[in-house]
Amino acid sequence: MAEQESKTEQPTSRKLRKARDEGQVAKSAELPSVSVIFIAMLVLYLFGFMMYSGILDFMRHSFTFNKIPEVGVLYSINLLGKVSWHFIKLVLPFMAAIFVMALASNIAQIGLKFTLKPLEPKLSKFNVIKGFKRLVSVKAFGELLKSLLKLGIIATVVFFVLRNEMDNLPKLFATSVPYIFLYMMKTMFKMFIWAILIMLLVAILDFAFQKWKFNKDMMMTKEEIKEEHKQSEGDPHVKSRIRTLQLQAARKRMMQKIPDADVVVTNPTHLALAIKYDPLSQGAPTIVAKGAGVVAEKIKEIAKKHNIPVIEDKPLAQNLYKIVDVDEEIPMQLYQAVAELLAYVYKLKGKTVR
Repeated sequence: MAEQESKTEQPTSRKLRKARDEGQVAKSAELPSVSVIFIAMLVLYLFGFMMYSGILDFMRHSFTFNKIPEVGVLYSINLLGKVSWHFIKLVLPFMAAIFVMALASNIAQIGLKFTLKPLEPKLSKFNVIKGFKRLVSVKAFGELLKSLLKLGIIATVVFFVLRNEMDNLPKLFATSVPYIFLYMMKTMFKMFIWAILIMLLVAILDFAFQKWKFNKDMMMTKEEIKEEHKQSEGDPHVKSRIRTLQLQAARKRMMQKIPDADVVVTNPTHLALAIKYDPLSQGAPTIVAKGAGVVAEKIKEIAKKHNIPVIEDKPLAQNLYKIVDVDEEIPMQLYQAVAELLAYVYKLKGKTVR
């Protein structure tokens, strides 16, 4: 109970999406059933006479003989084929309408989603104790009440329709059998229409209840929200470790480029930047490594080890450190200062600046 009461947060889109993938959606079983009955009655009302005439014509054609046929295997197969094909032609539009309505009523509730997860075998489904609990649960009691309500609706509709037709019943004695049959069909159709209209209202209310109950069941605790955020965004500790490893790898690659640099400019103690310039492949000098503190000391150490000039130029070092990242070219406003630095270095090495 305490856990249920603590579920005060609305379900996240991630949880709703996961539940949908597993086949857990807000769905009323009443809407499809009522819709199917309604479309079936509508098709019968619109095309019932045509279907009835088709059956009569087929029966008349099939059982009218100029002579007694020779009944055999081949005759029986042909007759069965004709009967089956004629039956399919008569019933197919009726069944197609029912199928389309059943599909449309489900799509209207939950959208188009195909998943086989609800059909996957689970050992928990064969648990007798849990099965018994489901039979005596609040949900089962609610379904029983809905069934009793539907029976009550049907019984009430039948009662009132028949009561209104009581005055017409004695008049049927003076009519023909086809008229009595037609009258019965019309009365039954009237019962169905009233029952379906009332049951449709019940189905809409049930759908609204299912939406409310589903949202209530999907509610989350604040701790679940935090845990989901960790799973989606990643554990902060893991992310921090990954960032550390990435920085170490990037720093290692950066240090490997220092031996190819032309000069290292320093702050002198806090900053160090390695500059490389190849006129044949580069449009401008590039920072191949930079760092502060311990990293700066490491850059200077590697530079001295590989006989790369380390020159102190505090303003240039500070500007380069603020403006230029590793593997970026020197900006235009610093061309002059860097060119003078490289010219000095090349002069020391006996090279010329191109």
